[in-house]
Amino acid sequence: MKEGLSEELLALFLPKGILDSNTTSCQSFDIYLGVNGRNFQRQYKNKLSGYHEWNQKEHAESYVGYSKNIGYYLSIDETALANGELYTILTNKAKKGKKGSIVGVFEGIQADSIIKLIKNKFTEEQRRMVKEVTLDMANSMNLIVEKCFPNAVLVVDRFHVQKLVCNAVQERRIHHR
Repeated sequence: MKEGLSEELLALFLPKGILDSNTTSCQSFDIYLGVNGRNFQRQYKNKLSGYHEWNQKEHAESYVGYSKNIGYYLSIDETALANGELYTILTNKAKKGKKGSIVGVFEGIQADSIIKLIKNKFTEEQRRMVKEVTLDMANSMNLIVEKCFPNAVLVVDRFHVQKLVCNAVQERRIHHR
């Protein structure tokens, strides 16, 4: 193979799943393997990763959901990616940010559309098993959790509570100057 390494040769150099389970850029492998990083990245996507057989590829622009990752304790939050794109992210707290922690990533933060996607992606039984969801104080997140996870206790994220208290203390301090 002129432009890169064959799959057999790559398998020799790369332990199974190293790119799937570690945060390593394909470009960094050009140093170790002596291949063009861009070609390696393309080969990984087109041949090794299983991307073309991925069952969520057709709707991945709008959402991805992994029902096998749902657990008793979840977190939900919104995040802004490049170019101001907003997403709602649902994670399994028991996985502590490691493999299997992402339960769902949904485009946008509008409660109605997120509720619809969660209800379509996860069974009622899965949603009822959730015991607790950690969230910020956004009304939309509160509504999503109440509608989608009826048995869950809502827990406000400690960071947001601390921020609110610090702002109140600062306001009082300035007032008493």
